Amino acid sequence: MRSQPELRERGLSLLDQLHGNGSAQALIADMAGLCPDFVDMTIEWALGGVESRPGLDLITRELVMIASCVTLGHAVTQLRAHVHAALTIGASREQVIEAILQLIFYAGGASVRNALVSCRDLLAVPVENN
Repeated sequence: MRSQPELRERGLSLLDQLHGNGSAQALIADMAGLCPDFVDMTIEWALGGVESRPGLDLITRELVMIASCVTLGHAVTQLRAHVHAALTIGASREQVIEAILQLIFYAGGASVRNALVSCRDLLAVPVENN
């Protein structure tokens, strides 16, 4: 696969913004020896190309991806990553929960419950000691 430097740079920058410094290296290490092209496609096409497009803000894009993961029902790792990214860039806990709840009639109660439980630690409200 031929690398596209402009898309790669844009994708790496967005990856750091959404998931923190070192996230690209973690992705590269995870796919090393298995499928390095997946890393290039993710960084250049998905992040540098699709997710960097104008028209939707990043929070909306993350909420759409959260909804997609909930609907799939088996993308728990990706669901958690997108919930974390949404919260990192400023989405509220309520926005994330509402995006998940919105799917109860389309993805089903089991998928919605599993998504909420899978992200419980990310969505937890700190308990105040009185």
